[in-house]
Amino acid sequence: MTRTYESTPPRTVAFLGLGVMGYPMAGHLLRAGHRVTVYNRTPAKAAQWVAEFGGRSAASPRAAAAGADVVCTCVGNDDDLRSVVLGDDGAYAGMRRGAVLVDHTTASARVARELAREAASRGLAFVDAPVSGGNVGATNGTLTVMCGGEAAAFAAVEPVIASYAKAVTLLGASGAGQLAKMVNQIAIAGLLQGLSEAIAFGERAGLDMKAVLGVIGKGAAQSWQMDNRGPTMIEGRFDFGFAVDWMRKDLAIALDEARGNGAQLPVTALVDQFYAELQAMGARRDDTSSLIRRLRKP
Repeated sequence: MTRTYESTPPRTVAFLGLGVMGYPMAGHLLRAGHRVTVYNRTPAKAAQWVAEFGGRSAASPRAAAAGADVVCTCVGNDDDLRSVVLGDDGAYAGMRRGAVLVDHTTASARVARELAREAASRGLAFVDAPVSGGNVGATNGTLTVMCGGEAAAFAAVEPVIASYAKAVTLLGASGAGQLAKMVNQIAIAGLLQGLSEAIAFGERAGLDMKAVLGVIGKGAAQSWQMDNRGPTMIEGRFDFGFAVDWMRKDLAIALDEARGNGAQLPVTALVDQFYAELQAMGARRDDTSSLIRRLRKP
């Protein structure tokens, strides 16, 4: 992880959740000069992080959050988030008044608003801040972070989040960050299905698809997915990036939100079914660009 960091006053930060995203994100915080304490449900992972980066680990979210200016969470889903934030051993129980919890989990807007209300009742602040960029972006410190919350809380944590991000934007009140992440995943699902169909069509037509993408990638069809996943889709490489299981979790959140707000997501619902087929094919941990595997079946 080699990158330069903007000079900012060091803060005391707790980071809860050291998965494929949280592990390098917490590392960037320490390398940027912040004082970092980590917590992970599996203590061995926290010990590994301390051995690699320094800092220290704690035995519970509450202990990690004690005395922190900023507490960051990056866990699996709504229930995981509640488990590390609420309760006697949760982060809120250990945070001092005025501290801010920044949640990088891709979760529902409902849980973001719930935790924001609970934070306010305790004299704390909450910012929902899901990320885009995958584990590569986390490792390189180039994530895009979509935030919801109060402007003052956002201003307090923006320099901290910048340790592992290339773009950090406040998009509205609590829940707005999670809603923006849903928009992101809806767009990606449609893009990847379209790219899969285009490549599969070109292959059956006998075209040199690397050459084709090289041409159309300079025109209106260009996208990040085409530039970065098109070549690997052609080669049949799906061992990196964002897993099918994770995408299905995220699309379920978006589809549930759409049922509540009346948005029509017919393409997203269809692509979600295609991802379910991939899971049945044993591709649960393949990158989301593995959608093309369905179209290559005899």
